[in-house]
Amino acid sequence: PPTSNIHPVIADIRHPERLQAVFERYRPQIVFHTAAHKHVPLMEQNAPEAVTNNVEGTAHLLRLSETHHVDRFVFISTDKAVNPASVMGATKRVAELLVQESARRSGQRHVAVRFGNVLGSRGSVVPLFRQQIARGGPVEVTHPDVRRYFMTIPEAVQLVLQAAALGQGGEVFLLDMGKPIRIVDLARDLIELSGLEVGRDIDIVYTGLRPGEKLFEELFVEGEEYLPTRHEKIFILHNSHDDLVPSVVLTRTVEAMIELARQGEDDLVRAKLKEIVPEYSPAGAPRGGQPRSSR
Repeated sequence: PPTSNIHPVIADIRHPERLQAVFERYRPQIVFHTAAHKHVPLMEQNAPEAVTNNVEGTAHLLRLSETHHVDRFVFISTDKAVNPASVMGATKRVAELLVQESARRSGQRHVAVRFGNVLGSRGSVVPLFRQQIARGGPVEVTHPDVRRYFMTIPEAVQLVLQAAALGQGGEVFLLDMGKPIRIVDLARDLIELSGLEVGRDIDIVYTGLRPGEKLFEELFVEGEEYLPTRHEKIFILHNSHDDLVPSVVLTRTVEAMIELARQGEDDLVRAKLKEIVPEYSPAGAPRGGQPRSSR
C-alpha cells in the first residue's frame, strides 16, 4: 500500500524567508492553507495582528506557491467572510480576493473554499458545552436567537478535497451546510443527551453577543449568483465585487493596509479593510447586562 512521509515543520507564515526555505526543501505539490487567527472577539481587539497573519501570511504563501509552481492552492475561508461584521471575517474576505487575484495573474489552480463551523473542531461549542455540563453548568449561550451552520469533521474534509479537485483556478467554492442551527437548541440537546434536564439539573444562561459576532451567519447572499458543480453540495460563487477591482488597485491597497498593520495603526487598518471590502459593516458593541437564565 502507498505510504506517506510526514515532515512536521514549525514556521510563521508572516516570515517569507522561513517559508521560502520550507518550500525549497519539500517542494509541495498541493497547499491547503488553513492557518489564521480565527477568534472573532480577540481579533476585534487586535486588528493589526489579524491583518498581518490572515492577509499578509496568505500573500506570502500565494507568492511562494506561484514561484514554486504548486499544482493546487486551497484556501480555507469562512462563512464570516460573507457580509463581514468582524475584523476576522473581513480579513478572510481580503484573503479570498488575493487568492482569486493570484489565480488570474499566474493561471494556476488557486481556489478558496468557504464554509461554517465544524463540530468537534478546536474552538467548537460542542466540547465547551460538554465541559460546562460535566462541571454542573451553567451552559453559556451568547443569545437565544444565535444560529450557526455546522458540519462534521469528516464531511468538511471530504468536501474540501472534492472542491480542490474541481477547481481550475480563481473559484470561491461554497459548501452547502444545510439549515443553520440555533445554538440554544444544540445546548438543550447536549444537556438532555447527558440524561439531565434544563432548569432542574443545569441552567442555560445568556451572556450577550461578543464583539464582532452576528446573530446569523450567511453562506449564500441575495443578488449573487451561485453555479452548481458536479457535486451536489458544492457551489461556485460566480459574480462578486472583486471582478471590478483592478489588480494594481487591490495590490496597492492591501500592501498599504499591511504596512499600517505592522505599525499598529488600528483605526487606519479598519478603514483600509472597509475600503477593500465595502460590504464590511462592523457589528455594534455586545449586549451588556447580567447573564439571563433560560429556566
